[in-house]
Amino acid sequence: MEEIDTYNTIEFEAEPILFKEKNSKFFGYAFPIENEDDVKAHLEILRKKHPTAGHFCYAYQTGTDTKYFRANDDGEPSNSAGMPIYGQIQSFDVTNILIVVARIFGGTKLGVGGLISAYKTAAQLVLENSEIVQKTIDIHFLLSFDYAVINKVMRIIKEKRLDVISQTMEMRCLIEIATRKKNAEQVLESFQSLHEVELKIKE
Repeated sequence: MEEIDTYNTIEFEAEPILFKEKNSKFFGYAFPIENEDDVKAHLEILRKKHPTAGHFCYAYQTGTDTKYFRANDDGEPSNSAGMPIYGQIQSFDVTNILIVVARIFGGTKLGVGGLISAYKTAAQLVLENSEIVQKTIDIHFLLSFDYAVINKVMRIIKEKRLDVISQTMEMRCLIEIATRKKNAEQVLESFQSLHEVELKIKE
């Protein structure tokens, strides 16, 4: 079975959407994120942007091999907001993404069913508005070798079409390369056959 080494995400913040239900306004936002600090930063900005919103419900997911997610109802009835938003993240199969729905209450209560439907719809609309891209899961290697073997190293890099992330060329050379996860084993073997090269996986 071939190993999956791609994932779907968004590279840029999506155009926000506005969904209305019984005079309540639901503003949907989608952001690319790396970690929880990014989540806090986006929420802070949105709270300033919508000072009259009573709830900033959100869900996010990060990671590729091992995924981590969190859903937050922000004061709405339990599981009526965060999980419906997260359900759409799953449905669109995206990761490293934060979706926030800011709600401005319109005077009419929607009930739990109404809230679930509204938050789900807002999340769905903002995801439909997002440009979803497929990225590869890459493994980074650090190569360390004497300048004398530079040509052999460069030949493998060229043959295997490896991405050079950074390089320091002195008497002792250091190169960081990246390759798709499914090709990592082959790349490892190629460099291991060059005994003059020290190779380690970058954590």
